[in-house]
Amino acid sequence: MELKLLDADGGSKSNVTAPDTVFGRDYNEALIHQLVTAYQANARSGNRAQKGRSEIAKSTRKPWRQKGTGRARAGMASSPLWRGGGRIFPNLPDENFTHKINKKMYRAGVCSILSQLAREGRLSVVDNFSVDAPKTKMLADKLKGFGIGLNGASTLVISDAVDENLMLASRNLMGVLIVEPRHADPVSLVQYKNVILTRSALAKIEEMLS
Repeated sequence: MELKLLDADGGSKSNVTAPDTVFGRDYNEALIHQLVTAYQANARSGNRAQKGRSEIAKSTRKPWRQKGTGRARAGMASSPLWRGGGRIFPNLPDENFTHKINKKMYRAGVCSILSQLAREGRLSVVDNFSVDAPKTKMLADKLKGFGIGLNGASTLVISDAVDENLMLASRNLMGVLIVEPRHADPVSLVQYKNVILTRSALAKIEEMLS
């Protein structure tokens, strides 16, 4: 698979050969959907909690007598049928939302995403990606020089080493995320419009996924 290599001015000066096992996979929509869903589900903290009828701070006294009032039978005010009563099946803090994804499925899904990005021309490679100072304008001008990030298009930059200058310069740019290869998750790869890889990050991704 041939990936376009961008120079400092944003022009495509040559191509980079990448293995087909990582960047030449067929698009597997079902696998990618399962991978993204599992990743989002595993990120849930599961801290929501609701009260059952035994936890409601209401009297357990029978509101009125069983017969003769003309009203429906009622046992206690904490009944789930009443306003302010407990839930029948309350959500508990220890609820488990995790999905199981094995390593082979994860690697195949990420390779499928990267392959589709390469086919659509949304994946680019640069020799290195850095800024001389932690200035947002410098990073914005650098992305514009690459012809990426224009008209509000989001950009994911995967660099082998994210230094303090890059981190500080990027945190105030909307739609720009800079991560190391080990933090390039499937949700970000699907979410961002353009993806930029450095040569060193490309080698690490090949090593991780091949």
